[in-house]
Amino acid sequence: MEITSPLFANNDGYPEVCTCDGKDINPPLDFARVPTGAKSLALVLRDPDAPGGTFIHWIMWNIDPKTERVKLGQTPEGAVFGKTTDGKTKYVGPCPPHGTHRYIFTLYALDTMIYLNEGAIIEQFNAAIAGHILAQAQLLGKFR
Repeated sequence: MEITSPLFANNDGYPEVCTCDGKDINPPLDFARVPTGAKSLALVLRDPDAPGGTFIHWIMWNIDPKTERVKLGQTPEGAVFGKTTDGKTKYVGPCPPHGTHRYIFTLYALDTMIYLNEGAIIEQFNAAIAGHILAQAQLLGKFR
């Protein structure tokens, strides 16, 4: 399984338009080689370099496994959104207080739908996907 973006290469600079210095909209993402048995996809954007510990910038699940692209500033139809570290149920762009931070998108192919309410937190999400991950892929962008 693969996750890529037409705006940046893996381990390269995060697109400014998608940060607090730009329009704070999600980057376009492409998904490829999703396993045949996947019932749903889930996506999490983490900043492991945040001063207070890992910051969740975006979390969503129950994405149709046939989804091949998330467009710039748009989200997949039918996706359910979890709560970011700052309490929002939407994309929150990178805005590091200092230094270069890594922003890691993790795409999960799951053998089930996730039955969590909108606004669930990362710990609830992690518990819900445990034992249901068929494949996962990552895309890393850096922003200063």
